[in-house]
Amino acid sequence: MVYTVTAATLTVAAPLGCDTPRADGATAAPGVLVTGTDDEMLVLEVTDANEVVVRLPRVEVGQGITTAVAMMIAEELDARLADVRIPLADARGKGNQYTGGSSSVSSLYGPARQLAATARARLVTAAARRWRLPAHTLRTWNTRVVARDGRTATFGSLTASAARIRTPDVSSRPKPASRHRVIGRPTTRIDARDIVTGAAKYAGDLAVAGAKPTVVARPPTLRGRLVSLDDTAARALPGVHAVVRIPGGVAVVADTFHHAFQARDALRIRWADGPLVPLSDKEIRARLRAAVPRLGTPPHGSTQIEGEFAFAFVSHAPMEVLTAVADVRSDRAELWFATQTPMDAREAVADLLGLSRTAVRVHVTRGGGSFGRRLNFDQAIEAALVSRAAHRPVKLMWSRNDDIRHGRMRPADHHRIRAGVAGGRVVAFQHMTASVRESSDEQGLTTRSGVVRPLPSAGGLYNFGRVGGDSGGIELPVPLGAWRSVDSGTMRTAEEIVVDDIARALGRDPVAFRRDTLRGKAVKAVLAKAAAAGRWGRRMPAGTAQGVAVHEEYGSAVACLAEIDATDPKNPRVTKVVMAADVGTVVNPRGLQAQLMGTAVDGISTVLRAGLHIDRGAVREGSFADFHYARQRHAPLEFEAHVVPSGGDPGGAGELGVPAAAGAVANAYARATGRKPRSFPLDF
Repeated sequence: MVYTVTAATLTVAAPLGCDTPRADGATAAPGVLVTGTDDEMLVLEVTDANEVVVRLPRVEVGQGITTAVAMMIAEELDARLADVRIPLADARGKGNQYTGGSSSVSSLYGPARQLAATARARLVTAAARRWRLPAHTLRTWNTRVVARDGRTATFGSLTASAARIRTPDVSSRPKPASRHRVIGRPTTRIDARDIVTGAAKYAGDLAVAGAKPTVVARPPTLRGRLVSLDDTAARALPGVHAVVRIPGGVAVVADTFHHAFQARDALRIRWADGPLVPLSDKEIRARLRAAVPRLGTPPHGSTQIEGEFAFAFVSHAPMEVLTAVADVRSDRAELWFATQTPMDAREAVADLLGLSRTAVRVHVTRGGGSFGRRLNFDQAIEAALVSRAAHRPVKLMWSRNDDIRHGRMRPADHHRIRAGVAGGRVVAFQHMTASVRESSDEQGLTTRSGVVRPLPSAGGLYNFGRVGGDSGGIELPVPLGAWRSVDSGTMRTAEEIVVDDIARALGRDPVAFRRDTLRGKAVKAVLAKAAAAGRWGRRMPAGTAQGVAVHEEYGSAVACLAEIDATDPKNPRVTKVVMAADVGTVVNPRGLQAQLMGTAVDGISTVLRAGLHIDRGAVREGSFADFHYARQRHAPLEFEAHVVPSGGDPGGAGELGVPAAAGAVANAYARATGRKPRSFPLDF
């Protein structure tokens, strides 16, 4: 359902979930009335400057959602893409502002197009009545309404009269896919120029009046406690405004970040060890292995193919470190930061400060990467506490060291898989797992990730007979967070390695075996495309090999073929990656290709190089110097991403490729070296 809003300009609201009097942050004139009962709220305004504005209830963290939504709006309005602006909406009281689970395009595709189609119908009707022409004789083009006799009117010149129209004279149904001229066309990001020229603004770039740079001294161990503090020397340094104790550390507020870091390093602090000090990687991995549920009895007469797999903790490590600006007063608070869960953040800050939710305003800024890290809002909680204690606005930044050593991380886990084979086929498949779970946070900084979903299993992907699985876990005081692809990133990787092992045991080619045992048409099609485009089975030199893996989730399917040079097994290099994906209707193929490229790098990193070590309760790694995420020299020399068209509504894409890429890289390494990789990353 779409509503026209009372305003001086044409403002159309799609109630996809808000029953508040208006959508917070909407640009329409005062007195706007918006009602609705669904899960979202989109408000489209056409300004008299001929600009189309839609405040997006999602966050842009580099995934290109602002471009995708701008394309949907431009398509249905027949507007120039340059005339469409997609600012980010402030946190609202109700509705859905969650960015995650690869759901943004799929959840907004129908509502955004319907919103724009409704606005277009009203604009056309306004022009028809002005010119006294039948509305069906008019068309829209380049943010204008055009008559057959050559007359044109910009949307902006029609907006006031269109705002008064309740029942348009033409259909407000979205276009059929056959008429799409924007959706489905490879498009450069609408914010590309701003990003490369530095015009794009992140939280750290904001100039909020009076906000002073702030950093935090943190304990050497995870969740260590402050015992004593001598801040005399720090307070005596130039440019220092305040030293504030907060849960988890000591914050320093200063004129510049340089002054703040100097003062932080001048603090004399005695810390008590955190609760994880008795443990290191060896003990954690042993506990995880012991927590994996026992495998059941295999089918009588079957041959067993088994594998155990260990995956390390992994940092999200977005390029833009966590930053939040906070201005807390006695009766209100205002914050600026990039967040995937602004409504949760608003609620948490309000509860923390003892304010009503309506007294807290959260401005969502663009983020420089996330991969799940910004589902949590630790930096905003800290900034609010410091601002309240210091009685001034602050701009709090986590350093890279802060986030790698004390930030959220993908949990370590352990997998035990057994496939029963009889008569040349798989008759049973069991996958048991155990993962680290976060124990209660005594410091009160635990925030919700909002990610709960069933674990995907090969049993649903392949015809593997009797399928079973279970999960266990151990609780540790480790700050955990949903990492890109969440559970699938390790589960499918382990399963796809076992699928290769099964094929080998049966004397089958890995691609042919998958083709014969996969259930779905879509996943078979992407496998065929990747295998053909990557020339699967071609002759390769000794020490090099191809690997393949597939994944199906979010209503989408993907296959990855990776080639690796492992002539030096300790320093392998992925030389080529070919990916093929079916995500239903593709709004921006160029954006999809970029997403798949990013997932390929994630797969390469977490299989070959990138993991976090725990040494006596402390994270060993502290920067990109020792947290070895793939760099340019580790990226494939060749990369191809193929879109396999299938129509239908869009599926998810942002996280889709990670499990397939990781599995393909692991399988390529195994075939190149003759080894069986079981612990990841390989150099851990």
